[in-house]
Amino acid sequence: MGITRRRFAQGAAGALGIALAPRLVTPAIAETDPIRIGWLGSVTGPLAAPGVGFQRGMRWAVEQHNADAKARKIEVIERDTQGDPTKAVNATQELISRQNVNAIWGPGNSGESLATTPIMARQTMPNLHPCVVNSLIDTDKYPNAFRLAPSNIQWDDAVRNYTLKILKLTDVAILGDATGYGTSAVKDSVASFKKDGANVVYQEVIDTNQSGVTPNLLHAREAGAKALVIWSVTTGLNARLMSARSAIGWKVPIIGHPALGTGEVGKLVAAPGDWEDVFCVGYRSCSYDPNGKLPPRMQEFMDRIQGKIELSDSVLWWVADAVDAVDLIATAVTETGSTEHKAIIDWLNKQHAYPGLFGDYTFTPQEHNGYPTEEVVMSVANTQRNGAYRLAPGYT
Repeated sequence: MGITRRRFAQGAAGALGIALAPRLVTPAIAETDPIRIGWLGSVTGPLAAPGVGFQRGMRWAVEQHNADAKARKIEVIERDTQGDPTKAVNATQELISRQNVNAIWGPGNSGESLATTPIMARQTMPNLHPCVVNSLIDTDKYPNAFRLAPSNIQWDDAVRNYTLKILKLTDVAILGDATGYGTSAVKDSVASFKKDGANVVYQEVIDTNQSGVTPNLLHAREAGAKALVIWSVTTGLNARLMSARSAIGWKVPIIGHPALGTGEVGKLVAAPGDWEDVFCVGYRSCSYDPNGKLPPRMQEFMDRIQGKIELSDSVLWWVADAVDAVDLIATAVTETGSTEHKAIIDWLNKQHAYPGLFGDYTFTPQEHNGYPTEEVVMSVANTQRNGAYRLAPGYT
């Protein structure tokens, strides 16, 4: 029996059958054939933290589906891109032309997605991804691409509003890693902070392998920064910045990217205290209330995956977002009865407040940014418990 959206959202263990059309030049696959999904993820190297989380969620969802004897089986063809856009391009071309996948989940970071999105668009390949760079969603250029996470505009809004309106700090330094994502995020963040009247006293992009970051922080302090805004997915760089802040005795808050709160950071900082006064982008769906409870839908999911998915070194939203990707595609095929590219895309374009785990997604033909802005908040970075966090102080 195929799933419905509400059945999955309520935590049932029903089939997660995914079926997407092959390339337009080939005939539709038989209903009994396995569904072939390509997964592009950086699961090794300095950018691996999100990729590992996305991979865990995807694998769990597929296992749930394949455990149903009545469900059409899923085959996942995984390619580790190692955070390298060139590897991601080569893998994308292979998945489409040689592996004949029916859909692609990923890439898992924006630097790679900037390189692969046009390739998938030329093949009208249904593509769901969690990448935040604003330009990755353009319904004229990429009508096949759907974002299952906030855009960087939404992240930036949450960081900027918390810094300026809740912490009431207007002199800021903005740093990022020297990836496609980090470079773009710093540029956008500087512009938006300045537009809101902040004084951006220092900005820089830093190589992910740069070991000594003390000079960067000294420059920021000398320029008069009262807060550090950091846009980096690299846990090693984030940890080095936190520890360098402590080493120079600089007591300013760090506000920024969700990766500031991944469990790996706690293992890499020089001392536990280095992780204090750090606030990362978070989500209400993955935030504990004052009684230590998650929202009901997410709490039910957590109960189901206990002992099955490791979360101590990852972030819950990465896992949940990948589960939602599988669920959305599966429900599209179930409700349309079709594996054609156009049918899947048309179905996605009609979804309003689709109840996923990570959030309720809304898409139209003109808008493929599906995540609700009101769900984006700031979290206390070192309060992670099973991949979720406590809301940062100041929210009502």
